[in-house]
Amino acid sequence: GAEQFGFGTAAMVALGCIMCRSCHTNKCPTGIATQDPEHRKKFKGKVEEVMAYFRAVAQEVREILAEMGVRSLNEIIGRRELLEIKTYEEFPGSKRVKLKKFLIKDYPSDKPLRCLIKKNDNPRRSELAKRLEEEIVPYIERGEKVFKEYKIRNIDRSVPTRLNYYIAVKYGDKGLPQDTINLTFIGTAGQSFGAFNHKGMSLTLIGDANDYVGKGMNGGRIVIKATDVEDTQNHVIMGNTCLYGATGGELYAAGRAGERFAIRNSGAIAVIEGAGLHCCEYMTGGIVVVLGSVGFNLGAGMTGGYGYVLNLEGDLENKVNYSYVTIRKLLTNEEFRELKELIKRHYKYTESPWAKYILENFDSFAEKFFKIIPLEQYHKHVPLIKEPGEEG
Repeated sequence: GAEQFGFGTAAMVALGCIMCRSCHTNKCPTGIATQDPEHRKKFKGKVEEVMAYFRAVAQEVREILAEMGVRSLNEIIGRRELLEIKTYEEFPGSKRVKLKKFLIKDYPSDKPLRCLIKKNDNPRRSELAKRLEEEIVPYIERGEKVFKEYKIRNIDRSVPTRLNYYIAVKYGDKGLPQDTINLTFIGTAGQSFGAFNHKGMSLTLIGDANDYVGKGMNGGRIVIKATDVEDTQNHVIMGNTCLYGATGGELYAAGRAGERFAIRNSGAIAVIEGAGLHCCEYMTGGIVVVLGSVGFNLGAGMTGGYGYVLNLEGDLENKVNYSYVTIRKLLTNEEFRELKELIKRHYKYTESPWAKYILENFDSFAEKFFKIIPLEQYHKHVPLIKEPGEEG
């Protein structure tokens, strides 16, 4: 039997989900899958309803175990003799699932019947992660500013997630003052570099990174740059699904991102120099600036936030998902000022040659930038120009 269990949709239904398949529209009729304040008012769920559901599950499990003549799940985990193999003629693929080697009586005694590793006790945790915890946590506890530099390899994943945990535990949502913990890494970062970054944590990576940079980022700043690349806008500097589910903070990367950049971003500010397919997918807040080309399906499912994209190749209009967003040229002085300020910050932190060139020729580049806006937010981004003689 299994020893791990996952609950998803059923728990949502207990809170009132009616499974109307509109999560991606930001208009959930029960106020669950939405960030719209008006729709959130409709949420009536209570924690007691979820508790009641899991108590019912536990009761039914006890009844089934009693029918089997056992008292707990521990008594049946690993009991291979209780299992039988079934195949179905109507599903030919079921015959290709090979289970006999697992169910044989002489199953190797040196292989455990269940997982023996305690939850969150990862035996493959990198030495860098352990070193960071030993050296940086004391500074976090004291709220003291620190500057440190480390080498990093692609086997070093989720660095420095645990440091953000300690910040959150001690300081809560407020976090630390900006630029309290300043860490520089040199090399290639593994997956989830800067995941769940918290306020006060400033990370600089000199090199490149794998997928999920800034996943769940809440605050602070992440900077990724290379020292030996001149045409940064033509080089990929981080992988796919970066800034996934971010709620705050800033990300500046002197290079291109992979696919699904800023998917489900709801509050972070980011400047990159190109992206793959599905950029800004399901985005609900924040600002994304792309100083280069993007792939198809731009803005799919996007209901909030906005972006600035450089249409250097003149084909941006063919890349947009018009079911959710539209694009237009910049219209107001505020938009031009905001865009220029974000590029200035990008250059300040990354020293990107491409960003420098754009700033030096901003007037000519400004006309090639387009603003990407969710359809339901479009009226908020269009200046109200009065007709001649119009009052009020």
